[in-house]
Amino acid sequence: MSAKPYRLHSNLSSDLCGTHVNRNKVCNFTFDGKNYTGFEGDTLASALFANGVRVVGRSFKYHRPRGVLCLGSEEPNALVEVGEKGTHSPNLRATEVNLYDGMVARSQNRWPSVDFDIGHVNDFLSPLFPAGFYYKTFMWPASLWMHYEHIIRRAAGLGTAPTTQDSAFYEHFHQHCDLLVIGGGVAGLVSAYAAAKSGSHVILVDEQAQLGGCSDYFNAQIDDLDHNLWIKMIISELRTLSNCTVLTNTTAVGLYMHRFALLNQIVSHTHQAEGFSPKARLWKVRAKNIILATGALERPLSFANNDRPGVMLSSALRGYLRRYDVVAGQAGAIFTNNDNAYETAFILKEAGVNIKAVIDLRKQIPHVLRKRAESLNIEVFSGYAIVDVKTVSMGKKIDHISIARILQSGRISQLSSLNVDFVGMSGGFNPAVHLFCHVGGKVQFDKKINSFKPKNDIPHITSVGACNGVFSLNNIIKEAFNTGENVAMQASLYKKVTLKKPKKIEASTNSTLAKQWFIPSIRKYNDGAKHFLDFQNDVTIRDIELAVREGYESVEHTKRYTTMGMATDQGKIGNINALGILADSLDIDIEKSLTTTFRPPFTPLPFGTIAGTKAKTLFQAIRQTDIAHWHEKNTIDFEPVGQWRRPYTYRQAHQSRFDSIQEEVKNVRENVGLLDASTLGKIDIKGPDAVTFLNRIYSNSFSNLKVGRCRYGLMLNDNGFIIDDGVTAKLADNHYIVHTTSGGADSIAAMMEFWLQTEWRDLRVFITPVTDQYAQIVIAGPKSRDVLNACSSDIRFGADDFAYMDVKQGHLNGVPARVYRISFSGELSYEIAVPAAYGLSLWNTLLECGRSYDIKPYGTEALHILRAEKGYIVVGDETDGTVIPKDVGLGSMVSKKKPDFIGKHSLLLMDDLNRDNRKQLVGLFTEDPNEVLPDGVHAVNEVKKAPPMKMIGHVTSSYFSPTLKRSIAMALIENGRKRMGERIAFPFDDKIVHARIVDHIFYDKKGERQNV
Repeated sequence: MSAKPYRLHSNLSSDLCGTHVNRNKVCNFTFDGKNYTGFEGDTLASALFANGVRVVGRSFKYHRPRGVLCLGSEEPNALVEVGEKGTHSPNLRATEVNLYDGMVARSQNRWPSVDFDIGHVNDFLSPLFPAGFYYKTFMWPASLWMHYEHIIRRAAGLGTAPTTQDSAFYEHFHQHCDLLVIGGGVAGLVSAYAAAKSGSHVILVDEQAQLGGCSDYFNAQIDDLDHNLWIKMIISELRTLSNCTVLTNTTAVGLYMHRFALLNQIVSHTHQAEGFSPKARLWKVRAKNIILATGALERPLSFANNDRPGVMLSSALRGYLRRYDVVAGQAGAIFTNNDNAYETAFILKEAGVNIKAVIDLRKQIPHVLRKRAESLNIEVFSGYAIVDVKTVSMGKKIDHISIARILQSGRISQLSSLNVDFVGMSGGFNPAVHLFCHVGGKVQFDKKINSFKPKNDIPHITSVGACNGVFSLNNIIKEAFNTGENVAMQASLYKKVTLKKPKKIEASTNSTLAKQWFIPSIRKYNDGAKHFLDFQNDVTIRDIELAVREGYESVEHTKRYTTMGMATDQGKIGNINALGILADSLDIDIEKSLTTTFRPPFTPLPFGTIAGTKAKTLFQAIRQTDIAHWHEKNTIDFEPVGQWRRPYTYRQAHQSRFDSIQEEVKNVRENVGLLDASTLGKIDIKGPDAVTFLNRIYSNSFSNLKVGRCRYGLMLNDNGFIIDDGVTAKLADNHYIVHTTSGGADSIAAMMEFWLQTEWRDLRVFITPVTDQYAQIVIAGPKSRDVLNACSSDIRFGADDFAYMDVKQGHLNGVPARVYRISFSGELSYEIAVPAAYGLSLWNTLLECGRSYDIKPYGTEALHILRAEKGYIVVGDETDGTVIPKDVGLGSMVSKKKPDFIGKHSLLLMDDLNRDNRKQLVGLFTEDPNEVLPDGVHAVNEVKKAPPMKMIGHVTSSYFSPTLKRSIAMALIENGRKRMGERIAFPFDDKIVHARIVDHIFYDKKGERQNV
């Protein structure tokens, strides 16, 4: 909605008004499809103000029209989308979006438009949507849930998710420093200056484009200079210091243990890539000390309809004037309970803005303020409050406000009205304690400021200035100098210098503010009119009181029941008022209610920033074996296996995928097949304590494993659940090679290092991941020995010379090779490991030597059918993070002799792991041999017409077996091994398939073929 433009083009000095804008550079932009102009240096919010746009969005629940409320990152209302296609970014605060030429911006959470939103009907139906209504409404009847779900999904969210790939790129940066100063206001600047001049390596960050904090919109004198000139001198000197890094447009989004900070630096303001410049940079900073100078946030007052467009925070009104030379309307009033808001009235009036009145809750007002107001022809209403805001145009524009005297009883009298179109409100200031709380810092209630401030109980993290509850400029500067010097003294490069501290500071001070969490309305006490606390989530005072009546007395319970403080601003400006209302409703002191938990990020963080360079084609690196190019020439069917892409099947143009897989399985069973197994994890383990280490890592024992032999092993986690498996070979005394699953190679190596470095530091063991160093090729089938004998080798492959589970080292066609006689197919099989560079050469050699034996490569799907026919498990298929060895028939692999191994105590002590009716691995034969059960389908004992039905297990793997000429499946079924032959049902896809429970080893149960 547009009205008369509100750019003043003030005659005042540019040092006082419009300090952030460059009127010589015009920026054209669109908002909701309409064309507007602004200046370089504007934010989207200030540019919209200048063009008379009042309504910038709609609230989440009631879809009430909302205008800009704040000046910075605490803004709850003005959430917008900026950019198109590859530059589209939703849920940005218009107060933080820097204007650029060609910007395309849109409002959010409205349909069909922000001026006329169908969802506004929710405001009139608000009695049907009290706090927690969704918990009561959508639970019954259960049959309507699918209808509820559709509505809920349509209503969920704010902005629209991007539909195209982000065209920008992002990067991460790591840094260490002696001191990290968060906040570039007076306190942060002085702290950084004192520490840097004393020799410390300092990083100073601020979320705004310019340093100085809010100093540019209040008046003060330092050493007979305007305080802004004094601050500019500090900034100028800081930028010349080589040991001080200054980062603007940089938000500290999170603090973590050991003084680790994440900083989100916006590099490109045009929301698109500019050459080689990233859009944003995520700094990961480890600091010896941290100074928090994050300032304070002005809190609103809770009066009826305090959310209307044109109602703003007092300090924001002042900031928009000073920085951008814009105001919210033609005539306004200031509503306050403290002295600070008077400064807003005076500054706006002196700039030519019609400020009609200051409405002050306090009956006693400092004489100097009243006198100055009179001199500016501003009427002061002491002991009065705004009790309602009257609007026109469906709530989009203020027509007038109703004010009244507040009586001792809490009632109102002497009702009158003022014709204004904007209101500045100030309920005091809340120290920004959020980052301090991120690391577990505790807060305490300060009755002087009527808010919580930090206890400063975290070593090496210190809050200074307004975020520490100090609001006097004189005291802020003294505290900042002392803190900066003290921190510098702890640094190794400390040098004693004489700092130029100010001798004379003149600034206004605040007298006691009036505490009043709730302002009564014209109507019946606390009824009818909405008093908003959380502006984004539409939480009102009435919601808090309802939560108390329904038994939600804990502040965390109230937060979740009402959604207070759960919006994207995390209740930065509204939480204290909500806590006050909660405390009054419970008849307790507010300090006993405490605050809710503040968590990172401080402001929302784009996924692109989190991902950094791990985006687009680098989102997950695709690892390739040495034989990958051969696979790409001979098949188009691949599947992801961890970070690898393995051939799914090698089908010809005339074949279907199913036929190709079936032929590959048959060829392995009848002739010989070739498989690239290079992706299997390989970890080299050496050292005098290697066997002790393996005995602790695996559930089975390796103490009696001889050199030249292999052993299959299971790895468990602390809870006793299977996490990995594989074959370990003993190459020499104290030297082993461990094989893991392809997807688990990196995590298992990391787990091994973790145990060595944290728990078993006495063990003399060296761990070296060597997955990429070796190509490993499987040759499997009854003719595999014939193929190897046809190759030139110094290894004897005969059954008497090379037994099952042996490992031998030698040469194959002149290439150094390590050969394992192990089998995952149930056939005579060898795995050959050679240096990775020889992988393709060996592959081609084996194909050539096996040509007369009908050798053919086979893919991962044939591999899975072969192993399923044999009854071998795959970690991740037959296990799901809750499976123990006994569940899959491998209970014998849990050693009873070893004193300890990972998971042993859980297996012995946890009753749940020893109950008889656990799910156990079984095989399944469907009654129709051609019916293949889907992976994951649930098994039930009794089929009913409709859910719910009792689930007794699920299918873990399912295939059509060409060997058995029928479908087979493996499943985890409750007490499955005692249910052999039982008929169970699998309902899915509007049909029911029955199957009988059989042994999960379908083929060659005695293992004769692999031992031949």
